[in-house]
Amino acid sequence: MSPLFSFPPSAAESRLPRLFNQLQPPPETVVLLLAVLIGGSAGLSVLLFRYLIEAIHHIALEKLMGLIGQLGTWTLACIPMLGGLLVGTIRWLVQDFSPNLMSLMGTVEAGKEIPFIRPIAKTLAAAISLGTGASLGPEGPSVEVGANLGILLGQALKVSRGRQKLLLGAGAAAGLAAGFNAPIAGVFFALEVVLGTTFETTAVSVVLLAAVISALITQIGLGSQPAFDLPTYEVRSSLELPLYLGLGLLAYGVAVAYTQLLRWLPLIFQGKIAPLQCLGRIPLPLRPLVGGLCVGLVALHLPQVLGIGYETVEAILRDVHFPLGLLLVLLLAKMVLTAVSLGSGLIGGIFAPALFLGASLGAAYGKVLPLLLPMFADSIATPAAYATVGMAAVLAASVNAPLTAILLLFEMTRDYRIILPLMAAVGLSVWLMNSFQKRQELPPLAVRVQSQEAEPEESLANLSVAEAMQSNVLLLNETIPLVVAGLQLIERKAYCSFVIDNQQQLVGLLTLGDVNRVLARWEADQETTAYQTQTVGAVCTRNLLLAYRDEPLKDALDRMGARDLRQLPVVDRNNPQQVLGLLTREDIRLAYYLDQTRRKLLPYLERAMLSMPSEPVASDLLQTFH
Repeated sequence: MSPLFSFPPSAAESRLPRLFNQLQPPPETVVLLLAVLIGGSAGLSVLLFRYLIEAIHHIALEKLMGLIGQLGTWTLACIPMLGGLLVGTIRWLVQDFSPNLMSLMGTVEAGKEIPFIRPIAKTLAAAISLGTGASLGPEGPSVEVGANLGILLGQALKVSRGRQKLLLGAGAAAGLAAGFNAPIAGVFFALEVVLGTTFETTAVSVVLLAAVISALITQIGLGSQPAFDLPTYEVRSSLELPLYLGLGLLAYGVAVAYTQLLRWLPLIFQGKIAPLQCLGRIPLPLRPLVGGLCVGLVALHLPQVLGIGYETVEAILRDVHFPLGLLLVLLLAKMVLTAVSLGSGLIGGIFAPALFLGASLGAAYGKVLPLLLPMFADSIATPAAYATVGMAAVLAASVNAPLTAILLLFEMTRDYRIILPLMAAVGLSVWLMNSFQKRQELPPLAVRVQSQEAEPEESLANLSVAEAMQSNVLLLNETIPLVVAGLQLIERKAYCSFVIDNQQQLVGLLTLGDVNRVLARWEADQETTAYQTQTVGAVCTRNLLLAYRDEPLKDALDRMGARDLRQLPVVDRNNPQQVLGLLTREDIRLAYYLDQTRRKLLPYLERAMLSMPSEPVASDLLQTFH
């Protein structure tokens, strides 16, 4: 079924890159122009998005609820259901929304284009979801609004993939800065999550300017006050710091449960988990209605879980009395309903719910501590202090972005004295998440999208190491001088070489980095004569991780990622000392794209073969493709 709405590429879109190329502005002007365009458009878009949420909230939960509320309190459950019905209708009309942030980064890596209508439809659906009470947050859609604007600008200017990724990062920074009124956190979010460690000075400049301009526009429209108006944080005792480490441990547990639910609930609604396969038979446009019904029914007894929940968070942070039992119930209910909302197809972010969970956890922890340690009760801060730290710890572990979480909470509270407890709890929770969760079990934003690891796991699992490895590799005997080995690497234009012994058995691996480290020591010691005696065997890396030609590429890539390696030797499984080839990240990437191209080309080749006379060469070519 084709979408009901689609737009052809405009003439302006094709004229824009031509005009840009004719002007040939200097790099500094390009940076400033891109930052202003992305920051300004993201700020205005997020401002419009927030106003739209407020307008829908006013219409649905005030006007409409005032009309039907006379029939009984049960009518409150109808509002999220109505929102789910509207979101399902938009899904039916548009068919496909624009992908989430992680998929957007993969889209850039794959060189795909995004239709203009999809981000608009998804933003409208997010505003309806949040305005009618879905248990999600506005910051995720705000980030996606900025990221989509960056991608659309890159598509219009026909820039390279690397520059498109930079524009995406700048847009994401602008979106987060506008969504939270936190430009510093927006910058670090882009550098920490989107761009990873691949950014340069130019990238930082674009991201900084875009975030500042976006935050400035939203401050003009919404005010410059922090997100939460809190009382002054009080440091009771430096001996209290270990207690915050305990909070970091609990935050890790909550983050694990939260991220697992976010992963399982979509599978449940797709009917992939027993014994709830029946949910998979619900038509896709009707699933948001089911999610809205679940939210509405729980909200009849716990109205605090309805919507974004910032009012409840601020009440907790201002130390308004919440019974311990209520805090724990809110923690569990918000966690489940957020996963249900997202899994059913309602649109929103996971940042605000993570802050809600952290505030509930921290406040409950702060209430329990004086009961467990009555002799230190006077040295323990109020539950509100632990709630503030809990927000950052749960958020950081949930999205694996510790710097972003710390700076975000600092900008939202504007209290520097809480930084040390924040760093302790956040550091422990994130370390635990990365240490004890497998790579595939990490939260949605935990795994950076790097150019070497952007391939879907299903595709790599279908490819073997033999289909990607290099067979023609350089072999060096361990007894030859290092200077000779360096010369051979240069002549072969090779990054590395395998080191073997006199029996042709694998001994180790020598890279250009190994050679240059030794050269640096020789340069520091002008009187050295080591270059006369230094051999390859004394310099090479001997404890190697290995790959086998018959194993899936995914397994080899996971092994590389565990040690951040660039290459692996491919050996005989029955004789690990026999070298068969070399596997690099670049080889894996090339094999993935070749396989994707083959799959996409095959249907067209088959159609062409039907219209061509039967020729042995053509038949052999088609069989090769299969």
